Amino acid sequence: MKSKFFFQKEDRGAKKAKGKGDILFLAAVIFLAAYGVLSVYSASSYNAEVQYGDSLYFFKKQLIGFILGLGAVAGIAFLDYRKLKKLGIPALVLSLVLLALVFVPGLGKSNYGATRWIGFGSFTVQPSEIAKYGFVLFTAWYFAKDPARMRTLVGVLPVLGAGGCVCVLIMLEPNMSVTMCVGAVMIGMIFLAGISKKGIAAISVPVLLLVPVLIAMEPYRLQRLSAFVDPWASPKEEGYQLIQSLYALANGKFFGTGLFNSRQKFRFLPFSESDFILSVIAEETGFFGVILLFAVIAFVVYRGFSIANACDNFYGYMLASGITLVFAVQSALNALVVSGCIPPTGLPLPLISAGNTSLVVTMAGMGLVYAVSRHNERR
Repeated sequence: MKSKFFFQKEDRGAKKAKGKGDILFLAAVIFLAAYGVLSVYSASSYNAEVQYGDSLYFFKKQLIGFILGLGAVAGIAFLDYRKLKKLGIPALVLSLVLLALVFVPGLGKSNYGATRWIGFGSFTVQPSEIAKYGFVLFTAWYFAKDPARMRTLVGVLPVLGAGGCVCVLIMLEPNMSVTMCVGAVMIGMIFLAGISKKGIAAISVPVLLLVPVLIAMEPYRLQRLSAFVDPWASPKEEGYQLIQSLYALANGKFFGTGLFNSRQKFRFLPFSESDFILSVIAEETGFFGVILLFAVIAFVVYRGFSIANACDNFYGYMLASGITLVFAVQSALNALVVSGCIPPTGLPLPLISAGNTSLVVTMAGMGLVYAVSRHNERR
């Protein structure tokens, strides 16, 4: 009887230990994605009507991505994330293969002078969005297998090599913005893994020195840099997009023009539903609306790193940290671009901008972070 009671008590304790995870983190992620669907409709309805004869064209695509993203979250959130360790190398290989397929004639899809998608009929995928998280999975597996590797530059070389390969393939598309994002995530994950200050300096300095070289290699990048310094020097060419973005920010003032009342979205601001959707949001909701939006984004980042910090194993720590870092870096870069703080680059605002690949993959990544939080709570 004693033994039977003991096991019954243990079973009840096990059931009680089944944590719900960080519900606030998950709720904030879903809120941002849902708000993104609404924002895409507001920013794209006029352009969609003119281009496709359907004002709901981009809205319907984003809504499908949101539903698929919810399915991804639901499917991944209840997995034992520790079983994903074995996917470290396959995830990296798959990422590199998908990035290489972009250059295969018939598969690669070009738009605005860049080949960044692979397509099968009307279905397209942007491999660089997948590659960011594939690299995180590889790096988390590599450091967790032997945490002592981070103590030497030699031990970090495989991560630098993997990140370098991903960056080169993305750069060839060309896509400078995502390349910068992956590079920043690579250095960030090495830092979070615990490398010494000398080691991080030895890695960061050459990478930073390489940036101006990469800019100088392509004339269009020099033109963008020139437009960033003085956009009014070429108001109808390279400086046009930044000027229109600044007009949107200024027109929003403190409280905005009201939802759906943006003027810049009427074909003044290019890519108003994707890379520059934040400009439309700022125009419609104003300074305080943007502050509230980034307060939610900051909350997601804070909870993500808190989940990583509470993890009892190095793999979970690196996995949650890396995914959160991707989200944080990309959000910061997008905000800096639309506000004219750095040269214009094509980088979407995660969970908000139009783009099914980015939305679904980002929500799936956040589902993994939530899975880590459920493990922490069960523990």
